[in-house]
Amino acid sequence: MRDARTAPQRRRELCAWFDTPLGRSLQALEANRLRDVLPGLYGTAAVQLGRLGRHDMLDASAAPTRILLDLPGEPNGVMVHGVPEALPFDARSVDVMLLPHTLDFSADPHQVLREVSRVLRPEGHVVILGFNPVSLWGFRRLFARRPLTAPWCGKFFRLARLKDWLALLDFEVTQGAMFYYRPPVQRESVLDRLYFLDKMGDRWWPLMAAVYAVVAKKRVVGVTPLPLKWKKRRLVVPAVTEPAARGMVLPFKRRIS
Repeated sequence: MRDARTAPQRRRELCAWFDTPLGRSLQALEANRLRDVLPGLYGTAAVQLGRLGRHDMLDASAAPTRILLDLPGEPNGVMVHGVPEALPFDARSVDVMLLPHTLDFSADPHQVLREVSRVLRPEGHVVILGFNPVSLWGFRRLFARRPLTAPWCGKFFRLARLKDWLALLDFEVTQGAMFYYRPPVQRESVLDRLYFLDKMGDRWWPLMAAVYAVVAKKRVVGVTPLPLKWKKRRLVVPAVTEPAARGMVLPFKRRIS
């Protein structure tokens, strides 16, 4: 059966899902992990792409200007309306971009990352939360009934694939974490009893977590190295100046990194 829902519709379903017991449990852990990351990412402007439940995911950011961008028609607490594929910000105007499952529920995740690269200042950071397909949650998605409901209707991208996309856009991954090892059940009492799996998972099966967090820095383009043939050019020194030249260190002999 073909799913006719658009990406904005799926995103709204995800927001509603984060108000379920399982969604609240996951978001509490995500917010806790962000409190370890965001204080170390300095800048004057931070932007969150998309609402995610009731939590302010940027509450731990040190940026004096914090902006929540959400879809048109979502007025409650939203400062800016827009779509992640065409961000309404000037180039090099933002220091920190937070993407809470934004790529998972985007119609064009590549375009979203290109827009993030455009609006980030040099040395700015992007923080990405995504569902891990190689997990109990990923297996649950494979065998879920069609049409898929949130969060299973999203696109679960492998961590290696995301890193490849970031590298193509000249981002350097600086931090990463995997978390939430409890199975996707909705009973709150069961989730509370299975809390011990989060500690065991970090030690015994870290790559099987439900969610990953990636922090990447926008690289600054450096000086282009000199061509190799320049390094091999010989310096012609007149015979009368030979004694003085013996102790010289030629500039083009230095290593260019």
